[in-house]
Amino acid sequence: MLNPVVAIDGPAASGKSTVARRLAAKLNFTYVDTGAMYRAFAWLALEKNTDPADRVSVSGLVESAPFELTISGGAVHMKLDGRDPAPFIREERVNTAVSRIAAIPELREKLVIEQRKLRNLSPLVMEGRDIGTVVFTDTVFKFFLDADPLIRAQRRQQQGQADTVANRDKVDSSRAVAPLTKAADAILVDATYDDADMIVEKILRLCRERGLSAKKVDAL
Repeated sequence: MLNPVVAIDGPAASGKSTVARRLAAKLNFTYVDTGAMYRAFAWLALEKNTDPADRVSVSGLVESAPFELTISGGAVHMKLDGRDPAPFIREERVNTAVSRIAAIPELREKLVIEQRKLRNLSPLVMEGRDIGTVVFTDTVFKFFLDADPLIRAQRRQQQGQADTVANRDKVDSSRAVAPLTKAADAILVDATYDDADMIVEKILRLCRERGLSAKKVDAL
């Protein structure tokens, strides 16, 4: 029997990362931040002086750089090209590059394969921009978090990130491969005014109404 997956999609600064992390803790599921994976490759491209928008160069990087995902302590840990990219993926240069590299089809294909493998290891709360529409279309636990653009812009500034939500939304929603969009069967959750804990409780209730129960994740 397949492990359950709660899919949480949404635009930048919608609160999905905080909500997904807290929801995973409540359920004892593994939290998966797919955006971090794209950020990791954006960081590696910059480290190797590769244009994140150059499909040929990025495809070569995807083919040549070893990439590994493991689960421990309720979280996913990455190793890319023999290094831990986690300390570097929130750098401003990565913020400005991630949308461009995320549009490369070969990278998306590789990461979707790796993301799907995680379901074999643990029940998941996975957040991103294409979880319900591409990665796990079969899950019945799909949510799309959104918030007023002005509120999201304020959150982005508070996070110390210079890229605007308007630009990020435009790039993410207009890309040819896996554009940001709400799955037809996803539940829209307005995160404009409710705090993260309120949203987590709402999602928990909706998941349980659909038959989801907490399952202890063994240490891996």
